[in-house]
Amino acid sequence: MPTLGIIGSGNIGSAVARLAVAAGMNVVIANSRGPETLSELVADLGPLAQAGTVEDAAKSGDAVVLSIPLNAVRNLPDGLLAGKIVLDTSNYYPSRDGRIAELDDSTVTTSELVQSWLPGAQYVKAFNNILAHHIPLLARPAGSADRSALPIASDDDSAKAEAAALIDALGYDVVDAGTVAESWRFEPDSAGYTRLYLADAGTPDDQLMTSAPGTTPKEKVESALASATRVNVAERLF
Repeated sequence: MPTLGIIGSGNIGSAVARLAVAAGMNVVIANSRGPETLSELVADLGPLAQAGTVEDAAKSGDAVVLSIPLNAVRNLPDGLLAGKIVLDTSNYYPSRDGRIAELDDSTVTTSELVQSWLPGAQYVKAFNNILAHHIPLLARPAGSADRSALPIASDDDSAKAEAAALIDALGYDVVDAGTVAESWRFEPDSAGYTRLYLADAGTPDDQLMTSAPGTTPKEKVESALASATRVNVAERLF
């Protein structure tokens, strides 16, 4: 039975953990505050889940979901994720992360920057373009007519294939969005970001956290990615 390491117990990390245990995977989940703070979450997830340190999650996972604030990524121990398939959910939010010059001037994408902080990791960008509460609501078994899709980006074809298989087991089809240099197509404010999964695309911003999801098949995701134009990140306020 595979083990999924999850670094970050926030909304996205917890949502992916729920899908993993529902799919019969073992989960080792960690946060910056220590395993003792995760007892309630682990009890809720059930016997396939256990709390651990960040090092435990990295070492135990056949793949690792990295879902922590952007600035926290650069503070991870050197080499922690070397040799690991890493599904990174990071987005750049200046209101939280402060201004990062190389992102504001589009020298690199967020994914390229994070990849540079994780030498040796088999890096894949995933789960960053969907609202956390939509993740369990849209998951469906393989072959379901109302299955939704998620984009992934990576420079490593082998890692991309393994990530796609994992995401399939968690309940989603996968759209290959290209390399990490092309991952801007599903970053915040882009055509491939969050509103793509709303039942009502006109939902006001202040209602997004309680919004209803709508089935978003591969064709819809592919179309959104193809139509995307690169956002001027320097103008991002949130």
